[in-house]
Amino acid sequence: MNNGRHALPECLPNPPVGCVITLDGEVISSGFTQAPGQQHAEAMALSQLPPGLKGLTAYVTLEPCSFFGRTPSCAHTLVAAGVQRVVVAILDPDPRNAGAGITILRQSNVEVRVGLLEEEARKDLGVYLYSASPSER
Repeated sequence: MNNGRHALPECLPNPPVGCVITLDGEVISSGFTQAPGQQHAEAMALSQLPPGLKGLTAYVTLEPCSFFGRTPSCAHTLVAAGVQRVVVAILDPDPRNAGAGITILRQSNVEVRVGLLEEEARKDLGVYLYSASPSER
């Protein structure tokens, strides 16, 4: 599932996230996190599609980001693109996100499922994820 492996090492210090977008069960685009300040996996995958497609499902290894940093919020970008379903392997432990991306999607009536291939994603992403110290939790 993690085409994010293609992101390494250029994406660092960002995690190597992958995204696959399907329409009617067929993969129509994919992406992975680019170098800092460039596209995240979701934006890269969406940039390969013509605007206005309906019925899209995005499969992402890590919860889409909720905040605007060097790049726009991936959660908002998915909503703006009209993605109807987002399947996320694992939630982002970064306290700047930590469920907020899922909340944005759900509040925008995007169907969200979490946990598909979770164990595999944790093995791939674990060493790259921000983990708050106990005093920050």
